[in-house]
Amino acid sequence: MLTEQEIKENLQEVEENICKAAAKAGRDRSEIKLISVSKNNTVDVLESAYRCGVRVFGENRVQELVGKMDHFEEQGIKDIEWHLIGHLQTNKVKYIIGRVAMIHSVDSEKLAKAIDDESAKKGVVTDILVELNIGDEESKFGLDFDNTLEFVEKIAGFKHIRVKGLMCVAPYTDDPEENRQFFSKMKKLSVDIANKNIDNVSMCELSMGMTGDYMVAIEEGATCVRVGTGIFGKRDYSIK
Repeated sequence: MLTEQEIKENLQEVEENICKAAAKAGRDRSEIKLISVSKNNTVDVLESAYRCGVRVFGENRVQELVGKMDHFEEQGIKDIEWHLIGHLQTNKVKYIIGRVAMIHSVDSEKLAKAIDDESAKKGVVTDILVELNIGDEESKFGLDFDNTLEFVEKIAGFKHIRVKGLMCVAPYTDDPEENRQFFSKMKKLSVDIANKNIDNVSMCELSMGMTGDYMVAIEEGATCVRVGTGIFGKRDYSIK
């Protein structure tokens, strides 16, 4: 587990890298949201990150996310923005609606309907991203590239969700340049969908890029980068 000082130094390095990549692409730093991926880290670690200025956290599992949200609310801390970035089962939807800023991982009509139904019950509209399996990897969730537009058109009619854009987890690689092709493809698709002017679809968010490749993702148009190891160090997977 890293010390608070080490987390602070890592955050400074990530921030410098984001600024560098944005400048290279001729973009403004304000266009990019850093999501600190806190999965498998204890609430003590999150509290350290919070004291270092982190206000946007991303979690993969609903149970872990809810536990952390509850912890901070019990402390009277209400200025954290929570993102669900991992695979979401329909039977877990009810636990997070009205509590998360965005769900990044919608990849089926069944899940979109479950989010819409639960949002209607709670009188809210939930922001979602459509997840693509951009590298066609068997081990990953997400839609096929060619089916994405049809899927977006299908779920756009739901009244209690807002389709804000696309998300992907690019293939793991030691060379981030290898993923530039995928990030470029994602950006082009988001522009193509935006140009269709579909009601209830904005395509203003592009969630892509992780610790190993977020600078390349920013250069290709990412608006959300999801950085975990680069901030918190290697995860302790013994933590449940």
